[in-house]
This record gives sequence, C-alpha cells and structure tokens, in this order.
Amino acid sequence: MHNSKGFSLVELLVVIGIIAIIAGIAASSFLGNLPQYRLNGAARQIMGDLMWARMQSVSQNNRFRIVFDDDHQYTILDDDDNDNAEDSTESTFPKNLQTSYSDVTFGTITAVQPGSDPIFSPDGTLYWPSGYTIYLRNEYGTKSVVISSAGRIKIN
Repeated sequence: MHNSKGFSLVELLVVIGIIAIIAGIAASSFLGNLPQYRLNGAARQIMGDLMWARMQSVSQNNRFRIVFDDDHQYTILDDDDNDNAEDSTESTFPKNLQTSYSDVTFGTITAVQPGSDPIFSPDGTLYWPSGYTIYLRNEYGTKSVVISSAGRIKIN
C-alpha cells in the first residue's frame, strides 16, 4: 500500500467538465437577458441626466432645457438667460444614448404641451405645467421615464 495525496487526472477532468457545463448554461442565460439590461441601463441614464439637469437648475437659479435631437441623441441646455432658446454663450451637454446602449432608441415623447421640450425652472418644477413621458425601446420591449409637473422623475 502506498499513501498518495492529491487528485487523479480523471477526477480533475470530471470536475472541469462539470464546471464547463454549468458555465455554458449560465452564459446562455446571461446573453438572453442583455437586451433587458441595456434597456434598464438606458432608462437609468436618462433618469440620471434629467435629475442632474433639475439639480443644476435649482443650484444655478436658471432654466435647464432637454432637447431630443433624434431617436438616440439629446442635448441638455444651460439656459442662463431663461429665454428657452440656445445662445452661443450658453453651455450645452450633448448625450448619445447608443454610446453605451447600442440597440436602445427613443420612442414617442408625450407632453400635454405638444412640441415642447422638458424645461426645469429654478425652483425644480417643469416650466410648462404638464408632465412628460419619454419612451425607450429595443427588442426586449419598452420602458418609460416620466417627469411630473412638480419635477419628480421616475421609471415605469
């Protein structure tokens, strides 16, 4: 009789095979959920940018306007003179949703005041007395980011 320590090659190969099978199942499950993760991430990005614009409007005591340029780009305007228009001296912050979330686009943006962009007043409320709903979509489905007239922002 000899006293051996360690594992045999067969035992190691069996364990590696089991780990490979479990990893394959987990990877396929994860890859199937990527569109959902991207849609949720894009909604959180929009919500964060809107909250930042609202916070800046309060701290700088002027309006901040969000302009939706196309189906995946938007610009945040620091409206220093409170005229709701972009001037050459005012700061703009362009954002591209598809930089991080390649398959997510804007759907319909609804507002009680048609054709208007969300504008945060210096008191943190919306300039137009209406709410906004920004729809985001991809192959997974649709999410909405809602801005109430009081300036509250939430994801549905």
